[in-house]
Amino acid sequence: MPYPDHAASAPAVTICHVAHGLCGQRTQAAAYLFEFEKGLFMSVLFLEYPKCSTCKKAKKWLDEHGVEYSDRDITTKNPTAAELAEWHAHSGLPLRRLFNTSGMKYRELGIKARLDAGMSDTECFDLLATDGMLVKRPLLVGDDFVIPGFREQAWAEALGLSL
Repeated sequence: MPYPDHAASAPAVTICHVAHGLCGQRTQAAAYLFEFEKGLFMSVLFLEYPKCSTCKKAKKWLDEHGVEYSDRDITTKNPTAAELAEWHAHSGLPLRRLFNTSGMKYRELGIKARLDAGMSDTECFDLLATDGMLVKRPLLVGDDFVIPGFREQAWAEALGLSL
């Protein structure tokens, strides 16, 4: 964790540390501020279902590669329709790729047939926002990318990592 004992965002903590030398972290904080200002610092949003084995594997991969991320349980804090619309726009993917097509809820609600019948994007976002289990997971969200599902190569490329 790059900001020991703090849950605040990167810019606020580093500016506080640099300006006031709090917690004896001045050198470390200055380094983080430099990284942030130069665009080297990247924190992503990682949406997961904690019981999902693929999500556990993806989280372990992020940790092993030193990726800074905010973790969000997709079942207790569903993405909103507005978030989903924004993420879809950044993903460049067909809207269907945001659906967890292998989930029980997807099948129970007959979503494939509803999509085939021509649901609007707004209807899709509203439906996805009702239950996090309908959303493809894990979901990795960065400033300029959104990747549903865990594919090491795609994640590494989006994060600027070499495998």
